[in-house]
Amino acid sequence: MARPWRIARNVVLGLIALVAAIWLILFITKGRFLKHPFERFVGGQTHRPVRIDGDFQLYFAPLKIKLLAERMTIANPAWATKPYLFQADKLDTMIAPLSLLFGKRRLYWLDLEKGAVDLEWNAAHTTNSWTFSEAKGGKPLDFPRIDIATVRGTTVRYKDPRMRLLADLAIEDIRSTNARIGKAVGVSGTGMIRDTPFRVTAQLLAPDATVNRGRNELTLRAWAAHNVIDVAGTLPSIADIENVPLQTRAQGRNLSELLGIIGVALPNTRTYRLHAQLVKNGDAYRFTHLAGTFGNSDVAGQLTITNGERLKLDSTIATKSLDIIDAAPFLGYNPDIVAAKGTVAAAAATGAAPQRLFPDAALPIETMRRFDADLKWTIGVVKSRNVPVSNVDLTLALDHGRLALSPLTWAMARGNVSSDFIFDTRQRPSADSYDIRLSPTPMGRLLAGYGVAEAGTTGTIKGRIQLAGRGDTIHDSLSTAHGRIAFVMPHGQLWTRNVQLAELDLGTFVQKMFEDKLKKPVEVNCGLVGFTVRNGVAAADPILIDTTKNVIVGRGGFSFKTEAVDLAFRADGKKFSLFSGQSPVGVQGYFSQPKLNVLSGALLGRAGAGLGLALVATPVAGILAFVDIGDAKSAACGPVLAGASASAQRTTKGKPRDDVGHGTTATAEDGKKSAGERKSQKKKFLGIF
Repeated sequence: MARPWRIARNVVLGLIALVAAIWLILFITKGRFLKHPFERFVGGQTHRPVRIDGDFQLYFAPLKIKLLAERMTIANPAWATKPYLFQADKLDTMIAPLSLLFGKRRLYWLDLEKGAVDLEWNAAHTTNSWTFSEAKGGKPLDFPRIDIATVRGTTVRYKDPRMRLLADLAIEDIRSTNARIGKAVGVSGTGMIRDTPFRVTAQLLAPDATVNRGRNELTLRAWAAHNVIDVAGTLPSIADIENVPLQTRAQGRNLSELLGIIGVALPNTRTYRLHAQLVKNGDAYRFTHLAGTFGNSDVAGQLTITNGERLKLDSTIATKSLDIIDAAPFLGYNPDIVAAKGTVAAAAATGAAPQRLFPDAALPIETMRRFDADLKWTIGVVKSRNVPVSNVDLTLALDHGRLALSPLTWAMARGNVSSDFIFDTRQRPSADSYDIRLSPTPMGRLLAGYGVAEAGTTGTIKGRIQLAGRGDTIHDSLSTAHGRIAFVMPHGQLWTRNVQLAELDLGTFVQKMFEDKLKKPVEVNCGLVGFTVRNGVAAADPILIDTTKNVIVGRGGFSFKTEAVDLAFRADGKKFSLFSGQSPVGVQGYFSQPKLNVLSGALLGRAGAGLGLALVATPVAGILAFVDIGDAKSAACGPVLAGASASAQRTTKGKPRDDVGHGTTATAEDGKKSAGERKSQKKKFLGIF
């Protein structure tokens, strides 16, 4: 038994002597001869070329591993845009040997000068430059525990092709003792995100935990495209934000500039302030508890941005109060110009001709084709002086350039409006359609802002606008539109100063001028204001209102091309009446500035004839020029309430009416209609009346 023990003892002593000899050789030579073996070994483990162009030392001192490498580089994978993952003028460190065996690496001290790190994701976002294997998704960035550190002149470059993000960051000098840095570490730099330059500053509030592979408390502020973005949170590691709640805030002059950074088209807004909680989960960035303001309006809800093969936005938004000026951008207006100078000036700023209301702001075609979106937006109240709007419910869907606002509903004056708008930019020019449906609505409240007295007005109105055109702006699409416009008034009372002007009973007219009031409301039996639209020109088809005293008819039309209005209204009395002008009341001008021509040329001619009779005969004879013999035929309300075209209108005796359907605009168009078109106009309009 003695011999084996002696052999074992000698082997052990030999190994100890060998280790001691190696240690002694390494200590004396500082292990400089191991430079090339070290390069090959580390290169084999990382599958990357490793090179040291300066001094190299690797030895035990005495039980710790001393490593010194000057002008050291570790290459990036072939797909990366920079040649080196890591490079430094000097890397000087002392390593705990056992930590290399048990995974949790520990450095007793580290001295790093002018270190540069390049962190990149590949184009497919399946791996990154700091993962030395082919592990799908890449590993998170990991740091060893460092007891004492001196880090000077360190820079970090980060690139993510999917996010189109590039950042060049500089880290403040760090000095730590006993694994404690003791103060926040600052980071600053510049970069580019989706072709938008930005500037950023950040702080690691708990760097001691960060370098010890603990929790990383981070605050960050970035400036980009006139926006300021703040992010704060605690990360499990310095480069791991997966499933970590981050508090975010953003403010700026225009929310569209913020979302434009990531390639999302949004109408312009006024100054905004928003805050939300952000959680990244794979390709999805979820903003929850979203709240804030834009202009004089509030907003709350949630938003998810999915940065997959195709950018996608999913959002649910609620607004308690929306200022009507803040809604102007959704039609293409600049809200600041609307607030300061009005709608006409805002339209002119888009390139529209003078006096036009519709803007010439083009749809962002290319941007709309680059992302998809689904939006559900509810609005409690729209603050407007003239039209009371509330309970807005909007569903928006954008799919490969086809934008649908369908359905879009809102309450107006105790009535409801439902609509569908389609802008299909996949067709060139865009194929656009407008379908607006007004349920029975009290006219008193609907027109209260326009001189109609709500008290005493019992009449209601319902209608539909259905148009289709081609164009990349609202003006262009309406200028080429074809379709039908019709508003129906069932039986009711209408109390107002202005509507009596159409009837033009001179006695009442004079009374209104001096007393500024009516003795009785207008009794409406039924009424229809209808237009047929062809190539952007709307012709009266028909305008027919039957009251207890008169039958009011209208001729003419308006143009979406020029926004010019040329209408004439005439009231024929049903009973004999003195002082009835029997002359048209003209509505002319433009959408933005309509003019009511009460004393029309025909009426002035009548007044001249009356004056002539008075001079030649007697003063009583002059009155005859204003006599209405009362031969107006009452309207059959069936076709009126059905919204039928002029050719389908009848008197109460069933005879075709000869006083409608011959408007100045309609005449030229009627001659071009085929027999099938004329026949189809007799049908009930779109089945809603």
